[in-house]
Amino acid sequence: MNEKIREIRFDSEKARCFFSEVLAFTLGPVELKELLGENKVKLVDVRLASDYEISHIPGAVSIPKEDLADNTEKLSKDEITVVYCYNEQCHLGAEACLLLAEYGYPVMLLEGGFKTWTEDFRFATV
Repeated sequence: MNEKIREIRFDSEKARCFFSEVLAFTLGPVELKELLGENKVKLVDVRLASDYEISHIPGAVSIPKEDLADNTEKLSKDEITVVYCYNEQCHLGAEACLLLAEYGYPVMLLEGGFKTWTEDFRFATV
């Protein structure tokens, strides 16, 4: 193992900072379901529009990642936007979150994406 990595792993302050950020900018399906029930977030599906049409998380709007920069008027800087994509290995969601953060929107990423919502938690879809 790389010595620098070994040092970082024993740095509890760096771990505290990292996990604080993970918790601040990501959420899981259970937390998302609660926030959607309270109408406290805007949910954006950044997958292909054709995949959104097949099935999506209830309450989500479709703004494919490649169209996001031209469609920010559908979002508000006064509420948190939660973004999801296909799965944990898909980076469309992280890329979309980075873009929205650069534009000044408060944003979070659904960990595991649509796959975790449907397969791991078996929550309803539309």
